[in-house]
Amino acid sequence: MKKKLPITASMFLLLSLFTPIAKAQEWNASLDIYSSYIWRGLKFGSGPAFQPGVEFSSGGFAIGGWGSVSSSDIEAFEADLYAGYSFDLSETATLGITVTDYYFGGDWTDGASHYFEPMVSLGLGGFSLTGAYMFMPDGSVSADGSDNSGDMYLEASYGFEKFSIGLGAGEGQYTIHETDGGHIKDDFGICNINIGTSKELKLTESFSLPVSGAVILNPTTGGFYITAGISL
Repeated sequence: MKKKLPITASMFLLLSLFTPIAKAQEWNASLDIYSSYIWRGLKFGSGPAFQPGVEFSSGGFAIGGWGSVSSSDIEAFEADLYAGYSFDLSETATLGITVTDYYFGGDWTDGASHYFEPMVSLGLGGFSLTGAYMFMPDGSVSADGSDNSGDMYLEASYGFEKFSIGLGAGEGQYTIHETDGGHIKDDFGICNINIGTSKELKLTESFSLPVSGAVILNPTTGGFYITAGISL
């Protein structure tokens, strides 16, 4: 029997009820356009990717939706919902907690079409640590019939004045690669070594366009990527 997923909408509705109404509230919409979609050392689809987002925030609380659509025939469709809270621990330290519902197409009401991920991030000045665990609820089986017991991802990064560096490690989907015998998922290992930078491209006296780029290596899969994009 198909497992329905009323928990997704209920979870985000419940979190929104705890929004601190006394804080300043803000709605934001965004659109990023990247030459290719690279996430945690993985490449999704081919060709440029259009990535829209909508977010409501109030104080440290934020809830929103984010998506990605590839412009090529090999499409990488994604539409996520998320909710999180950021705590100020000190003048230079922050703690963030986020829960994300990842959806990659199919019947949205079917639990096998969703992946959930709690994520914790710690910021200490220019240094940040992130830990995340993606899984399917209640031991569900994915839409293609494969098992998914959950994949862990950890990342450390540091932002300098003009560039940033990051080192990420994960398991399962982050380390999957092809061999003569088919697809192999390696154990926990380094999957995301990245160097990135960004700048404001001044188009007129009153308008600038944010531009960012990164060089990314996944040592486990052998994947090497260079990607750049603009933010609107």
